[in-house]
Amino acid sequence: MTHAANITGSWRELLGARYLGTSVVLAGGVGLYATNEFLTISLLPNTVAEIGGSRLYAWVTTLYLVGSVVAATMVNPMLVRVGARPSYLMGLAVFGASSLACGAAPNMEVLIAARALQGVAGGLLAGLGYAVINAALPRSLWTRASALVSAMWGVATVVGPATGGLFAQFGLWRWAFVAMAILTALMAMLVPVALPAGRAGRGAETPALGVPVWSLVLIGAAALAVSVAQIPHNIVATAGLLAAGVALAGLFAIVDKRMRAAVLPPSVFGPGPLKWIYLTMGLLMVGAMVDTYVPLFGQRLAHLTPVAAGFLGAALAVGWTVSEIVSASLESPRAIGRVIAVAPVVVASGLALGAFTQRDNASAAVVAAWTLALLVAGIGIGMAWPHLSVRAMDSVDDPAEGVAAAAAINTVQLVSGAFGAGVAGVVVNTTQGGDAVAARWLFAVFTALTAAGVVASYRATRGGR
Repeated sequence: MTHAANITGSWRELLGARYLGTSVVLAGGVGLYATNEFLTISLLPNTVAEIGGSRLYAWVTTLYLVGSVVAATMVNPMLVRVGARPSYLMGLAVFGASSLACGAAPNMEVLIAARALQGVAGGLLAGLGYAVINAALPRSLWTRASALVSAMWGVATVVGPATGGLFAQFGLWRWAFVAMAILTALMAMLVPVALPAGRAGRGAETPALGVPVWSLVLIGAAALAVSVAQIPHNIVATAGLLAAGVALAGLFAIVDKRMRAAVLPPSVFGPGPLKWIYLTMGLLMVGAMVDTYVPLFGQRLAHLTPVAAGFLGAALAVGWTVSEIVSASLESPRAIGRVIAVAPVVVASGLALGAFTQRDNASAAVVAAWTLALLVAGIGIGMAWPHLSVRAMDSVDDPAEGVAAAAAINTVQLVSGAFGAGVAGVVVNTTQGGDAVAARWLFAVFTALTAAGVVASYRATRGGR
């Protein structure tokens, strides 16, 4: 790779007339998926009050997550077979139709089925957001595009709960799903003019990819196991489900390495840095899942209102979003390497501050310290994320494999998020001594997990181009 290829383009170029439509589609797909996730969480109390099914409450989110993980693994085969335009249009069509089905659901069973279908379509859209970057945009814009796509998670963390709360306030939870369907249709109209017509990896021989059935079964089962582990029942069963998820994920890696039709690119199993890049991203994403319980502890320990506790939880997303937009402007390879290497330390520092400041009847000053802790943790994730995304795309030689490397970013993110949420549930459910002790242990465990990422982040900066 030449030095010129490392020059970072400007935000003005990415969001200018030439690439604006492409940017909207790439970021919008991720935005639809993430916003729908947080929006539905806000709507569920009203939904259950109308159609019943409280015993199935957790499955509305669980099957959405499992569907999205499985679909994310199918991004690269779809791009190779049919190209970006048909892949996006198919995903948007299913997402829109399943959103309408959610809005019309007469009972919880129908809602759960529609949510699973939403998860499949949403996982495809979220994966395409990363995978199409290197086919639809010039190399100089990859870093900023990765930052823009990832920033949609932070935006959704604020917009999703606020929008869902607004619809719920007026008893219009069904219309929230109709609104998602309308947004989906508008984006579908933009796809034909915003995306290239060719297939991924053009210029290289198109591989005869099949469906990675066994890989899909194993990673789907792993996601299901760790998702169900969050449901607070028997402590031993919860820990067992989490352990089963880890074992299934390990078996997935072994099987996927041997399969011709695989989810992960072959370079993951070679001597290069790609496996360390993915591992760094995975551990950073695990650290972000401490946010799962922040609103709950904000209400119980500081007696915050639900709205205030929700915004406390959004502090991590704000730090993530702002820092990655700033970090995307870096061009010096040495500076970028240092940012990647220290990112887990920054995240761990923020989470350690959170661990030290958890207490009952927290004052305004303590809540401010919690906010600072979450901001620092988010900054640590965001400062490295766009550069890790680009390094993943750059760490392979074969253009077709580059598409697979980009598509796998979202798979890593979703699977890591599922495992992080499962770990959070196990820690909180097994801790004795009250909410303050549980919150303290939650932050302490996640501090240790993210600090362990220093080894992976250091290796991710070695041997790159």
